[in-house]
Amino acid sequence: MNTSSAHARWLDERKSGTRADPGADSKAVSLVAVLVLGVIAYALNASMITPALPDMARELGTSVKDIAQVSSLFFLAGAVAGVVFSRFSDFTGRKRMLLAVLAATSVGTILCVFAPNLPTLLAGRVLQGASSAAFQLAYVILNERLSAKVFGTALGVITSINGGVGGLDGYLGGRLSDTLGYRSIFVVILLVCIAAIGCVALFLPDTARPAASGHMDWWGSAALSIGLICVTYFVSYGSSDGWTAPTALGYLVGTVLSFVAFVLVERRTTTPLIAVRHLRSRQVWPVVATTITVLAGVFAVINFTVVILSQNSDIGFGLSASRSALLYLAPAAVIGVFAAPAAGWLAGKAGWIKILRIGLALNIVPLAVIALYPTNRWSVFAAIAALGVVYNGLVLTTVNGLGVIQSPEEAPAALPGLNGAAFGIGAGLGIGIVAPFAAQGTVSGFTTSLWISCGITTLALAASFCIKPRES
Repeated sequence: MNTSSAHARWLDERKSGTRADPGADSKAVSLVAVLVLGVIAYALNASMITPALPDMARELGTSVKDIAQVSSLFFLAGAVAGVVFSRFSDFTGRKRMLLAVLAATSVGTILCVFAPNLPTLLAGRVLQGASSAAFQLAYVILNERLSAKVFGTALGVITSINGGVGGLDGYLGGRLSDTLGYRSIFVVILLVCIAAIGCVALFLPDTARPAASGHMDWWGSAALSIGLICVTYFVSYGSSDGWTAPTALGYLVGTVLSFVAFVLVERRTTTPLIAVRHLRSRQVWPVVATTITVLAGVFAVINFTVVILSQNSDIGFGLSASRSALLYLAPAAVIGVFAAPAAGWLAGKAGWIKILRIGLALNIVPLAVIALYPTNRWSVFAAIAALGVVYNGLVLTTVNGLGVIQSPEEAPAALPGLNGAAFGIGAGLGIGIVAPFAAQGTVSGFTTSLWISCGITTLALAASFCIKPRES
């Protein structure tokens, strides 16, 4: 039986509620546990490092502006890795690719532990960015191995890690940096990577055959990767130097040319990264558009505007960095740990698109509350806590789930990879748009940035109504 007919049979089994492996769901807990360990490496790399950036700058003798590349290059590499490695797993197998991703992350972490200078540290961070693909691989593995009734809850558990490990990993990173130095953070991450490699190798079942026939589309991957790099730097330079600055416009031109090249390559290759007809279809592009806009809207509020506002001593709350994190970052992350699995279960019962739309509509309410009462710390606190349910729970779970179940049959990991890249693009775009207003440090500046975010989230809701369920 070829892979296409095998996948069609699996879809029929999912639709009828039967499984080729009737014992698969009984092993769901151990499967999710292994995959959680695999994705924690990315979560720690994303959140534990931020409080240690000043310590890195001091020890390596560089500026805070330059050390910011430690985060920006990690997320950029993650966007590229998520697209390329997830699709490559269609041809090589999920387990093999997940082990390769964790191995690359480990090598990068070792470079970071012993880095004598900033360039070496940045090289390590680029390799660590491969860990982003672990999320997309985990989602696809769950979809292939679990029944529909279990898949949603399991996906929610994995998604909850994307917001941080219980919301306290950033605080732990700061404590490690203060007491043992920033290199101790990378030692902890390395130990997690080694444990994850061992558990994946020993306990993650291997697939009998690849999910797709043919060969990896490396030319298309290169064109899309260059496009992602260009659009990221366009947002970065546009927000700092102005959207019409020569450097920003140069990256905009590079973005357009790269995406045009990508489309041309996809039309000519026999096994494209994702076929152009799928990119044009309402089962694909609205999912990516919704992800970009909701990240641009809500992520910028939680992880940028409110953080800046809470530490502003003139018109804000005048909090320290650690107390700001505990009051306005940790609650949403902690609540999301419990809300995301429940959201996945609910989406499996009521429908993924329906729950996404409800979640997006509900996100607008707390965003409006923050915009109306930006200087009332407890109104902002309550609204951020609510976003832990409706954003970290309902929305992030459903957009990740739709990235899996809406992906084309012949390329099951293609849309999860594109959707993963959309997370990084949306987050960077949202911060880039509101940063000039929030940076004014005035009530009107913060209010303007918050209403802009609210408007972008409304666009996400509109985009979600363009999603057409995949036909199976």
